[in-house]
Amino acid sequence: MVSASGTSLLLAVPAAVAGAASMGLASAAQARATKEVEVGRILDPGLLRGLAHRPLWLIGMVATGAGLALQLIALAYAPLLVVQPLLITSLMFAGVFSARLERRQLDRVMVAGALICVAGLAGFLVVARPTGDSSDFADATGPLPLAIALATLTIVALVVALLVRGSLRVLGLAVATGVLYGVTAGLMKVVAGQARDGLAEPFQNWTLYLVCLIGPLGFLLSQNTFQQGRFLTPALAVITALDPLVGVGIGVWWMGETANSAPWALAGEAMAGAVILVGIVLLASRAEHLARAQPGAGTDVPLNAPEGTA
Repeated sequence: MVSASGTSLLLAVPAAVAGAASMGLASAAQARATKEVEVGRILDPGLLRGLAHRPLWLIGMVATGAGLALQLIALAYAPLLVVQPLLITSLMFAGVFSARLERRQLDRVMVAGALICVAGLAGFLVVARPTGDSSDFADATGPLPLAIALATLTIVALVVALLVRGSLRVLGLAVATGVLYGVTAGLMKVVAGQARDGLAEPFQNWTLYLVCLIGPLGFLLSQNTFQQGRFLTPALAVITALDPLVGVGIGVWWMGETANSAPWALAGEAMAGAVILVGIVLLASRAEHLARAQPGAGTDVPLNAPEGTA
């Protein structure tokens, strides 16, 4: 079992951060592009057909592909407990890219919220000291309870999204997306380990095919989330938080990865998690405040806003 240190981290950490940057660009580009097409039904593939003709969305797709490739590289050299929390920085990158796409300056409060997230992330990694680099499911773990919990959460979130409207619908879509993204990352870790034994090895196992099912489903839900929500940042904050949280859960419960479980460490990890949550809440609330105060000043301006408001 390989420790999450040395040369592996020198490869995995930059790849994970670069992947987060690519995902941030993808989110910013795709969120704007979804406002250019007619609002469709949830999980309707027709949304993707309409988006396929939007250059900005295609740029987002390229960025998504790059982000997934970089994430796969990171997962091949480091545990989920290292890689997944680093994905939280995609929220910061999304804010930066949104500002650039809208040709405006970064909001100081938004920058502060992003930095708070990064600080909490750094604290979590220092205290948790994640170890273990399993490339397959551990025999000693009990996968069923977590699988049931994740499936139930996803189904409930989708039911809420289908039955209600407004912010609760967006929340339901974001929760389902975050869970599916986290599960996809966990399964990609297994695929990355199988690829070490030969490029043909993943095609001989069920994990890759499950990734090909859950991954696109999560992606379609993310596009629904971006389109249904008036603002990008609150929904993206939920997705960004749940994705690594689910990934960490999979690393511990399914793959036998470990983290420092001493009482003082658990308290420190909880505090770091609270700091990350504060940063995410600050980002989301600031976006809503900017939109209410001046519709063209926020991170998540609809593309049909009148000229001169941005």
